[in-house]
Amino acid sequence: MGVEVKKHILVVDDDRAIRDSLKRYLTDHDFRAHCAPDGDTMNRLLAKHTFDLVILDLMLGGEDGLTLARRIRERSDLPIIMLTGKGDEIDRIVGLEMGADDYLPKPYNPRELLARIKSVLRRADNTWLVTQGDASPEEVAHFGGWELDLAKRKLSSPEGKPIDLTSGEFDLLSAFVRHPQRVLSREQLLDYAGGHARFPFDRSVDIQVMRLRRKVEMNPQDPELIKTVRSAGYTFTPKIEWN
Repeated sequence: MGVEVKKHILVVDDDRAIRDSLKRYLTDHDFRAHCAPDGDTMNRLLAKHTFDLVILDLMLGGEDGLTLARRIRERSDLPIIMLTGKGDEIDRIVGLEMGADDYLPKPYNPRELLARIKSVLRRADNTWLVTQGDASPEEVAHFGGWELDLAKRKLSSPEGKPIDLTSGEFDLLSAFVRHPQRVLSREQLLDYAGGHARFPFDRSVDIQVMRLRRKVEMNPQDPELIKTVRSAGYTFTPKIEWN
């Protein structure tokens, strides 16, 4: 039997006591863990090691967690759980807009954090199970010059350029292309794109739509592909061709 590789967690927090206690807790629960007090140290560790998830404090002494989350998301789809002492919903929403996968306010119960870590890691593992070989019929969708390969989880622009999508953005776009030209409520989109386990917050769908529009719309402020239907939800307007 092979040896199971432990998941590797990076903890970014400027409070040494929190870093040390969280590292011990993660180690006791069969994770590998490194810690960083600031963005510079985080960058060095990310360059040196391969991590499976980042736990990122929002209120850091230097660069804040939102800036660091944006930097991580520009380079990869590495899962991010944000921690913060603030209770304002705006901070939660902005964190999700920056690409965080989950959010937990301080003070938190370590068991709840552990459950969220396991949930995010399961979603990430399931998301990146890529089908080998060529896509089977009806797994490549074409719309308005765009190409979405469901088997390979790849999106190409009308110019043929690959477009990086987070796992949540891909799942949402997949839901849209499978149900085009229909008004879909937020609850329907939750069901089609993975449910509340994938989108855990009330405004998660709206945030993912906003992020997706930035990548596929010529003018995200005046969208043509993903239309808002007031008091009802969203509709994906293009005609879909499959091969």
